[in-house]
Amino acid sequence: MSDTISETSPQASSSIPVPTRGKKEKGGLYTAHKKIYVRSTSGFFTKWRWAVVLFTQIVFYGLPWLTWNDRQAVLLHLVERKFYIFGWVFWPQDVFFLAILLIISAYSLFFFTAIAGRLWCGYACPQTVYTEIFLWIEQKIEGDHLKRAKLDASPMNGRKFSLKAAKYLAWGALALWTGFTFVAYFSPLDELLASVSTLAFGSWETFWILFYGTFTFVFAGFMREQVCKFMCPYARFQSVMFDPDTMVITYDEARGEPRGVHRKGEVAASKGDCIDCGICVQVCPTGVDIRNGLQYECIGCAACVDACDQIMDKVGAPRGLVRYTTETAIKRGWGRSEIFHHILRLRTLVYGVVLLLIGSAFIWGLATRIPLRVDVIRDRASLGQEIPGGLIENVYMLRVMNMTEQPRIFTVAVEGLREAQIPDEHRVEVKAAQSQEVTLRVHVPLDAGERGANKIFFEISAEDDPGVRRREKATFFFPG
Repeated sequence: MSDTISETSPQASSSIPVPTRGKKEKGGLYTAHKKIYVRSTSGFFTKWRWAVVLFTQIVFYGLPWLTWNDRQAVLLHLVERKFYIFGWVFWPQDVFFLAILLIISAYSLFFFTAIAGRLWCGYACPQTVYTEIFLWIEQKIEGDHLKRAKLDASPMNGRKFSLKAAKYLAWGALALWTGFTFVAYFSPLDELLASVSTLAFGSWETFWILFYGTFTFVFAGFMREQVCKFMCPYARFQSVMFDPDTMVITYDEARGEPRGVHRKGEVAASKGDCIDCGICVQVCPTGVDIRNGLQYECIGCAACVDACDQIMDKVGAPRGLVRYTTETAIKRGWGRSEIFHHILRLRTLVYGVVLLLIGSAFIWGLATRIPLRVDVIRDRASLGQEIPGGLIENVYMLRVMNMTEQPRIFTVAVEGLREAQIPDEHRVEVKAAQSQEVTLRVHVPLDAGERGANKIFFEISAEDDPGVRRREKATFFFPG
């Protein structure tokens, strides 16, 4: 997965046909795009990045194949309008939980960004993850960064055509499988697999497989760093979440300058530790020269940290010329202990407390969630009518939603007005994860309420578990 880093001189980078990447050029957005031939590296952060890539992809590609209670374990079934997540069944009425989950995600982003910068971008963002995978495929087929640059610069011939075709076919297969897997979260996997042999997908399944697959192919295969630099909004507002105590990837200018070539073990008072090899730029997926300071294009992947550490080992200098640190630590010469002591500051404490409270409320809500929903609608065609026996009758339609995966029988009772009763059958049988509509008549003595609207309550409870119950308010109308 990595090329051996052996060049340690400024001239070593001249063979790459994009020597200006990482430097500010005139023209801004209107400058012609130059392809970045990312050099692979290895090291502590690279291993962690690949570990996250493997973990996220095992989860993404594997979840649709898991089963739970003879069904797909994770299925956001749009047709049935139900979300199956292992043992939970969520209905549209549970949108509150989705809102809380989005709030938790936002505060998590604020919290971790305030502590250690763009960890999400560098390690878990789908754009980063799939760019890493597509780049790995490209390296396996076309070779290292120098060979890829040379291949692109060469005229079209049989070898170049075959390599490019193999790469695009591999990219396309992965992109289509990614689109298929994405759709499998919203449409049952067994139905999709049954459609594969005949390619008889539904219109919306076909659209989203091709749409998601195409965007994966284009974004991860061709646009790459352009998505991070020009399309991602996070790159533009990240600065408001940083402060001088945020850990970011930093070049130690005081130690590294002035730059210059020196041999292993050489001590020169006129030179810094940076030998100006340019490898920190070559390994950067967005073409940033970290020696120019923190830039919005930097996604915090730490590839430059691993590359620079290897160079420092080769020249016999201490590691950490490029490292995770803070602006304050660089100015005051702090070590790790002082940096960690300043992680818990006002900003991170506020984010952490809010995140803890919202997360606790979310967990508590899930733990105490009653798997029963009831909608009560009074028949507006009949505002209430007097029937024999000195009674007033109102008609209601109850929609009982069983949110568990076992069939249940629910008992319906009414209260709120004297001698209110349901004369008909008041037991409702509902299948697993289904809803059942039932029409109920409610009788109340003529003198039990006031003219107009009166408040009553329906009590719905499961016969096998009295703890599963709902109390729903309704209106009983007495005619004038």
